[in-house]
Amino acid sequence: MANRRDSRIEPSFEGSPRAKSSEGFSVSEEDRVVPRTRKSAAKGRSAKVKSRGRGRDRSRRGLLGIATRLVYWCFVFCIWGGIAAAGIVVYYGAKMPAATTWSIPDRAPNIKIVSVDGGLIANRGMSGGEAVGLHEMSPYIPQAVVAIEDRRFYSHFGIDPIGLSRAMVTNVLGGHFSQGGSTLTQQLAKNLFLTPDRTLERKVQEVLLALWLEHKHSKDQILEMYLNRVYFGSGAYGVEAASRRYFGKSARDVSLSEAALLAGLLKAPSKLSPARDPKAAEERAQLVLAAMRAEGKISDKEYKVALSAPATRAPSYWTGSENYVADTVMEELPDLIGEVRGDIVVDTTVDLTLQKLAEQSIRRLIDESGKKLNVSQGALVSIDDSGAVRAMVGGYDYSTSQFDRASEARRQPGSAFKPFVYMAALEAGRTPDSIRNDAPIKIGKWTPDNYGGKYYGKVTLATALAKSLNSVAAQLTMEVGPDAVVEAAHRMGIQSDLQANTSIALGTSEVTPLELTSAYVPFANGGYKPDVHFIRRITTGDGKVLYENSGGSAPRVVKADTVGMMNSMMTGTVEIGTAKKAAFNWPSAGKTGTSQNSRDAWFVGYTANLTTGVWFGNDDGSPMKKVTGGALPAQAWHEFMVAAHEGVPVRPLPGTWKSTPSDTIVPDEIPSADASQPPPAPPAAVGQSQPAARSQPVAQAPARPVRTARPAETVDAAGFDMPSDSGETASIKHPVPPGNVGGPTKKRQTSILDILSGG
Repeated sequence: MANRRDSRIEPSFEGSPRAKSSEGFSVSEEDRVVPRTRKSAAKGRSAKVKSRGRGRDRSRRGLLGIATRLVYWCFVFCIWGGIAAAGIVVYYGAKMPAATTWSIPDRAPNIKIVSVDGGLIANRGMSGGEAVGLHEMSPYIPQAVVAIEDRRFYSHFGIDPIGLSRAMVTNVLGGHFSQGGSTLTQQLAKNLFLTPDRTLERKVQEVLLALWLEHKHSKDQILEMYLNRVYFGSGAYGVEAASRRYFGKSARDVSLSEAALLAGLLKAPSKLSPARDPKAAEERAQLVLAAMRAEGKISDKEYKVALSAPATRAPSYWTGSENYVADTVMEELPDLIGEVRGDIVVDTTVDLTLQKLAEQSIRRLIDESGKKLNVSQGALVSIDDSGAVRAMVGGYDYSTSQFDRASEARRQPGSAFKPFVYMAALEAGRTPDSIRNDAPIKIGKWTPDNYGGKYYGKVTLATALAKSLNSVAAQLTMEVGPDAVVEAAHRMGIQSDLQANTSIALGTSEVTPLELTSAYVPFANGGYKPDVHFIRRITTGDGKVLYENSGGSAPRVVKADTVGMMNSMMTGTVEIGTAKKAAFNWPSAGKTGTSQNSRDAWFVGYTANLTTGVWFGNDDGSPMKKVTGGALPAQAWHEFMVAAHEGVPVRPLPGTWKSTPSDTIVPDEIPSADASQPPPAPPAAVGQSQPAARSQPVAQAPARPVRTARPAETVDAAGFDMPSDSGETASIKHPVPPGNVGGPTKKRQTSILDILSGG
């Protein structure tokens, strides 16, 4: 047992205490089984490598699995997203009318108002400008718009996926909505059919409509529609309206820098409008130019030239006085053609050259004398013998005030109303030779003083009118009766209500410059009252005539001999009377007028060609500083009429009258103070039936001597010299007519005999 135990060989490893047996038997280092140990180590290393490889494989398989799952779920989500999107499209699309009923809505009609020679006065209507074809407008405009708004316009199908994706990424990264990604087609669809609300429904409908537009119309057609309808700020819809709004020119004539400015407005029309922020508009225009160069639309040279010569904005919009005419035309259209349903062209009677001359004259006089004389506004109306308005200025500056003082402002005409007083007196039998005593008078509590307190004693009616003597005008009104004066004024063309009182002799009832001027036209054309008009013809865009003023026959409203006498008397106003500053090398006549405290100053004058009225004053009725009708109004009239008659053959004023030889003058009898003898009633208007004759006998007027005819050019027919404007002789205080001259204004009946005899 002991031997077996001793003979057992126990393995021993290096470093083990049992490496040597008790009997001295030992295993040397060389006797170890080394190969077996190396193989085990190699196997260990191999196992580790395999383990690492299996880890990498498992990692690769894990990443691949994740990617696969990601792709799978993305695919699933895309499918479901597509289904959801399709559902949304179907849902909102179902709310829209059937595509077969879709059509491009008519563009808001434009009303093009042109002068008598075809020049543009104004474009009116919602669009504010006519439609311009893509081939007609400046080529820079569509190039600039495409470059900055939709550079892939000609390659996409109505929706730009690239642009839409870019906009989405930009908005997500920026954390706010800064880009829309809409194409020009989508913008057109929105402008044509939809509201600007930012809702999912509106966006879906916009996409559907954009696809439909691309299917139905060519790219050029879409771009043309877009440019003619899009909003450019400051009330301008369409490129033509915008071009005229900002540059005072047609879209046909726009330069590169101007086109860049217009294209830049589309991002934020109201904010970037050069009328509001010129600096922001110009900075945006520079970005447009850079985009055009990047897209190859313009060369480097064009780019540099455009940067060095930025767009020049018109100094002001709607500033021309011709816009007063345009406003009047717009008011008349509904009565002539009803509702405007399409583009129309309105041919007016206005001469644009004369219009500009009138405006320049009014503005120049106010600029030079406005502060010194406290005058801020003026108006001018010029009408030819046919009633056609050739020029109308309604104020100093349309851009600051659109109130038309020519056709809307009612002001006291002052002595400019006196021709109707004298006409009524002539129709009642007086003549320019009739004599009246110019002296202070009192009618009830009213004392009509002459201007400056000057009185001239015995004067003819011709002298009294030329000198605008208030005393004589009041006497004549009492003689013929205020009703006769009112009737004569209305017959001649005054439309405003007139107060039939004695003070009407001095123009206390208010009228407009347009109606007062029109009431002088019968003096210029021989006694006929034409229809005063601004519009000659109205046509559609393709030339169809909707309305045409045929003229027609004007009724006679005053007899030819009365016209001759009136023209003779009012010629003196221009030649030697209160309107000497108006005289020029043409036979002309007229009457000045100044209301109390110089609140209004007028001159209405005429030749055989034109009748022109001028007014100066202040909107608030504040007095001017001693401005009379013979001052600023006469000067403006002179400037305008000289230019208007340049190169026109001279024509005499119509009518003659029979003068009393100076040695056989028979003054008209001055009414007595007996109030029981009322003045004769006015004759019936020309063309109307005469009133019934009185039953009692009529006292005939004394026979008048034979008179000889003479042209209606001279004034002092009675042989009286015109009184001096200075010295004591111009301030005669006696004799004084009776204080109750003319008596009450009670009318009596008038017979034909009264009219013929001058009773």
